[in-house]
Amino acid sequence: MTPGASTEPSDLSLVLIQLMKGPLYRDTHEKLWGLLLGAHHQVSDYVTVLGLNAVVDEAEGYAYLRSRPIDDDAAEFPRLVARRALSFHVSVLLALLRKRLAEFDASSADIRLILSRDQMVEMLRLFMPGSTNDARLVDTIDAHINKVTELGFLRRLRDEQDLFEVRRILKAYVDGQWLSQFDARLDDYLTELNHVEGSG
Repeated sequence: MTPGASTEPSDLSLVLIQLMKGPLYRDTHEKLWGLLLGAHHQVSDYVTVLGLNAVVDEAEGYAYLRSRPIDDDAAEFPRLVARRALSFHVSVLLALLRKRLAEFDASSADIRLILSRDQMVEMLRLFMPGSTNDARLVDTIDAHINKVTELGFLRRLRDEQDLFEVRRILKAYVDGQWLSQFDARLDDYLTELNHVEGSG
């Protein structure tokens, strides 16, 4: 090590490390959020070399890294931000949460949408195959809720294990076009589900 060199990580390093680990939120990473806003251009320049874009939404209070679109003539970068294959019912839950967030934004001045576990169970129950074992059905839905929490789109409230905040970063991942396409799939699925249950 060079004599006199600092062993403390730089502000840029702290921000980049958090972004590499996952989204950065204004409300939970207050200090890093301030550092990010002060070094936004440096962060963008750094991650561009890695084939990534730094997406910062100051209004909603989140930032994350996204793989850059690939041009036909450009060399393809190895993917640093993994694509996750989601189960159908996890996708349904994301779509339902995104719709609730849109309705909430249209009707409330608050910025935090809080839902209970029971509310999400009832939201998703309609899209689950019929079961005579309600406890097993609820356990399955709980697993879907846990997956969405693991993905970072829900956050359990401290000391309130059955209450969740819908993270606003969901709006960046589930846009209007995705919702409209998924709505068509949901209609087909519900028609098929009702047909199967009606003939059972």
